[in-house]
Amino acid sequence: MMYWIVFALFSTAETVTDLLLSWFPFYFELKIAFVIWLLSPYTKGSSVLYRKFVHPTLSNKEKEIDEYIAQAKDRSYETMMRFGKRGLNLAANAAVTAATKGQGVLSDKLRSFSMQDLTLINADDELALHTPDAPVLWQQ
Repeated sequence: MMYWIVFALFSTAETVTDLLLSWFPFYFELKIAFVIWLLSPYTKGSSVLYRKFVHPTLSNKEKEIDEYIAQAKDRSYETMMRFGKRGLNLAANAAVTAATKGQGVLSDKLRSFSMQDLTLINADDELALHTPDAPVLWQQ
């Protein structure tokens, strides 16, 4: 874990130093040598840097870090609750809108099959269906 913590700090610092020092001769070769020094089990570079710099700094700032984490936890809970309420409101509005529109469509479909519609058929149309000179639509 010491290596990964030191490497994460190196990667963060690398973004700034790449912009400022990339013109420096052998800059990239020095970066490769530094990463090899961090990784090497013989030099234990990451262990040295962690024990000498990172651990004392984290120990001194432990209370501040814990407070920041607690604040972030509280803010994230409040944010998730706010987004959850918005999401539920949007879903409820969408369901009510869909139900309202769907009810109108359903009532239109049902109205077309009602008995009242059948009584509106003209008597002339019924007679035309039963007369012998009416066109034959299908044969056996």
